[in-house]
Amino acid sequence: MNTPDFIKQKKRQRFLFIGDSITDVGRDRENFYDLGHGYPFLIASILAKELPDYDIECLNRGIGGNKINDLQERWQEDCLSLKPDVVTMLIGINDTWHHTASDEFGSKKEAQRFESSYRQLLEQLKQSTDATIVLMEPFVLPYPEDRRTWRKDLDQKIQIIRTLAEEYQTIFVPLDGKLNALGIAYGHSHYTGEDGVHPTLAGHAEIAESWLQATHFK
Repeated sequence: MNTPDFIKQKKRQRFLFIGDSITDVGRDRENFYDLGHGYPFLIASILAKELPDYDIECLNRGIGGNKINDLQERWQEDCLSLKPDVVTMLIGINDTWHHTASDEFGSKKEAQRFESSYRQLLEQLKQSTDATIVLMEPFVLPYPEDRRTWRKDLDQKIQIIRTLAEEYQTIFVPLDGKLNALGIAYGHSHYTGEDGVHPTLAGHAEIAESWLQATHFK
């Protein structure tokens, strides 16, 4: 395993994973250190095994159902106050899923709202910490079939996150294209089960692999 430059700065670091249910994955919210059983747990396990000379503390602050505004409301408590060295964000699918019946679904106004809120989080993070930032794009697979109609809204959000990753010079983890390509090859439900959103074990393994590659641990 490689040791990327951002981790060479000090032996003891705190990695924070924050987002919605895709990050949460059944974690015990009463346990400060519980990682759930999704991609944060897989990443933490691999780092612990491969980098025994480093003291890497991984924290999970995913909460199921969260949208971008929910992150704003808890950003101080669940991110900034923890003084993380690395922050990984995965948010956005619920901003699409929970508003499919809205008149603003897929609109320019909705895209601007999402961008403004996401940018605010990045600005606060930059101002309050020296953390390395890792942005992961949300994704949806076309199973069930109606998930295809979500692209009108979600694609705009994915492009916004890509643009912000470039603007703020963060690490970026592309997920949507990769998971859709794998779904075409091996079946969409193999990676996101019956709803096109929540990863299976295989889906979480692919997310963890993508994170490790984007951060240059692999």
